[in-house]
Amino acid sequence: MRIHRRHALTLGAGALGAAVAPVAQSQATYPSKPVRMIVPFAAGGATDTIARLIAQQLSISLKQQFPVENHGGAGGNIGMGVAAGTPPDGHMILTVSNSFYLNPSLYAKIPYSPETDFAPLTLVATSPYLLTVHPSMPAKTLQELVALLKANPGKYSYASPGPGTPGHLAGELFRLPLKLDVTHVPFKGGNPAITSTVGGHTPISFSSLPTAAPHVKNGLLRALAVLSPKRSPALPDVPTAAEAGLPGLEVEIISGMLVRAGTPQATIDLLHGEIAKAVALPELAKRMDALGFVPVVNTPAEFGAWLKVELPKWAKVIRDANMTLAQ
Repeated sequence: MRIHRRHALTLGAGALGAAVAPVAQSQATYPSKPVRMIVPFAAGGATDTIARLIAQQLSISLKQQFPVENHGGAGGNIGMGVAAGTPPDGHMILTVSNSFYLNPSLYAKIPYSPETDFAPLTLVATSPYLLTVHPSMPAKTLQELVALLKANPGKYSYASPGPGTPGHLAGELFRLPLKLDVTHVPFKGGNPAITSTVGGHTPISFSSLPTAAPHVKNGLLRALAVLSPKRSPALPDVPTAAEAGLPGLEVEIISGMLVRAGTPQATIDLLHGEIAKAVALPELAKRMDALGFVPVVNTPAEFGAWLKVELPKWAKVIRDANMTLAQ
């Protein structure tokens, strides 16, 4: 288990929504009923799998049921709206991905406020994105790719899993500061996107580690950078973007857990401690590794401070790229 360096930020912010008065509750009786684990996506994905792994352990340690509810649709907005309407008594845990802090800028209207409706528990796991190119590309390093794109405006394109996805945002975070003329080609999912790059049709790709790593290992793609603060154990020879000369180019898929703002602090502390114990279990780390994720634990205040950084960071990228999604 590791502590993510960016998640140790101290902004004096504390947990999001901390100003909401807590509901009185006897900790001797918590949890007094099943605790809903809301996942704002369909069953079967990484967010859902991680939620179920944690729910199973919490059921054992707290001797209460933690049923997982899937409320998919609208990029996660439906499920997050459902969670925002629950009582602040600790009997609901929301498991989120990047959409939690991206959707407020991507959609004209959303049914929740990331600043006031929820209080963070902890970041649970992260998985980095990779910048890969087809082996036929002359660029062998990230700096060579930048030089190639600057010398050939409009010639090259990059693939992403779709509009508004972390892959798309990674491409814009790469393109905008350097004023690169490179075309975004969206696909309906990570596998079609990486298949296009493997086939040489879209020579550059921003893809999740689990999707791209097998193709890098078998030589069908060349990885120029891992978009995380540290190198990935799965591809230890691939430098980070900062090591390759582009600090700030960091994009990871995240899995985090929150409760309703106003949940008693003692309940937040209890849940945080039990989730941390679950994430530390070797069997959970093994399961997360199979998903391409690295376990992470930080405090509620650290997770809240990190979210306060990510919200405006990505709002600027989305605004500068003129990126919007229909509800």
